[in-house]
Amino acid sequence: MKYALLIYGPEQGWAEASQPEREKVYVQYREFAQMLETRGAIRGGEELDLTSTATTVRHSGDDVMVTDGPFAETTEQLGGFFLIDAADLDEALGYAKALPASCVEVRPVVESSEPH
Repeated sequence: MKYALLIYGPEQGWAEASQPEREKVYVQYREFAQMLETRGAIRGGEELDLTSTATTVRHSGDDVMVTDGPFAETTEQLGGFFLIDAADLDEALGYAKALPASCVEVRPVVESSEPH
């Protein structure tokens, strides 16, 4: 079964981090990705740019509104994700616990036979 590991954290600290501080974190994420690769569990993943670069599209009936910025103001922002294969939720949670992130949302991916 596929799961998305959605990585949340306060992006202000990340935006203010020095390059050496960022590199230490990147090393941890590369090690995590390598562990997933070794286990044959990784299906994808990416770091997302800061929420200040986001654009939100909102539908309300026939109206469509496009605004700069994230969907909602929060103390933690979605910063990236891993798409993994896991036998069940317990295995996916085990991977999430190994992520060097302050908050990880584990969400099953809806499997569909329909083309995307």
